[in-house]
Amino acid sequence: MLTRELWITSDEIALYDRQIRLWGVKAQEKLRSANILLITLKGLANEIAKNLVLAGIGNLTVIDHETVKEEDLGAQFFVTEEHVGQNRAQAAAPSIHAMNPRVQLHIDTDDVHTKQPDFFAGFDVTIATELDYATYTTINAACRIANRPFYAAGLHGFYGFVFADLISHDFVIERAKSNVPSTTQETPTRSIVNITTKKDGENVTEMVTKRETYSPLILANTSPLPEDYTRLPRKRRQVTPLLTCLRALWEFQKLSGGRLPTPSLQDLELFTKLARDRHHELKLDISTLDSVFLRTFLQNLGSELSPVAAFVGGRLAQDVINVLSAREQPIQNLLLFDGEKSLSPIYPLHPFFPPELENALPAVVPVANPISVDDEPTTVTDNGQGTK
Repeated sequence: MLTRELWITSDEIALYDRQIRLWGVKAQEKLRSANILLITLKGLANEIAKNLVLAGIGNLTVIDHETVKEEDLGAQFFVTEEHVGQNRAQAAAPSIHAMNPRVQLHIDTDDVHTKQPDFFAGFDVTIATELDYATYTTINAACRIANRPFYAAGLHGFYGFVFADLISHDFVIERAKSNVPSTTQETPTRSIVNITTKKDGENVTEMVTKRETYSPLILANTSPLPEDYTRLPRKRRQVTPLLTCLRALWEFQKLSGGRLPTPSLQDLELFTKLARDRHHELKLDISTLDSVFLRTFLQNLGSELSPVAAFVGGRLAQDVINVLSAREQPIQNLLLFDGEKSLSPIYPLHPFFPPELENALPAVVPVANPISVDDEPTTVTDNGQGTK
């Protein structure tokens, strides 16, 4: 006899009918047995929790030691004014549980920095949000030791990112059978490991098992863009400067104990130099890193916008669902979202260094002027000087 502990019940089939039609009963059973860790319950994590709980995951642990502040009320829908001063995770717990009482919800009010590496081994997937770079990489390393998938994600106003390290992940796609032989190695990180066929009348469908291999954040953050993005000037110009600014931010945090840049002259000078250095390392044209974008990025740091949280959180949650059900291509490996331009490119960043090109971009001198947050726009020229 089927037991609720092992198999999905008829009541649950009725409850999740629409999504079961989309990804099947077996995938729903995998979701039902999943144990997810979600770190830092701010606006982005609100959206992630909502999507995962409504999808019917088995267990969700939320860890957050911070209290609800007035600024949390702008982009978070699990807390209200009456919760100000209470622990953020505890305050949100009743609303999260009410969305789907079948999900086992666990609240942890410890500081995640106090957790030992083996803590993360108890979860099928760890999702770390709104942390500094050093904490992301520490948790990522712990997940790798335990062979557990890891996601890092964050918001800065109109901008957001999702990084995925699934270590090695197999997934299955369905496609019509082709007469053209399949390539075993599709990309430097993706290979085909198995193909089976099934026949339905005259239609023949292939079930293709693919494998993606991943790099940890500490390597991805120093890896070059694939040659396809840098070989041609047109391709280089299409790379969003958000990638440069995110790398500059993480480098700034490494140098300053994890904090965000302030409007001080010293911080602006340092961030401007770091951004130009990262842009050059990525072999991108300096003309695509203008002072307007740098200023806008700095002004957005630390803020939350509900529409951006909804998109980034929904995209991450859907990827987790795909990974748990082993269906569809997962994020490989850094997704960036620019809410001003409504763009969400994905860059595969791995330590595969292409050969040096003869027309590689020349080195640029360190910038002499910082990007002002409040003054008139400044144009950063090729010689590192600024004009208004």
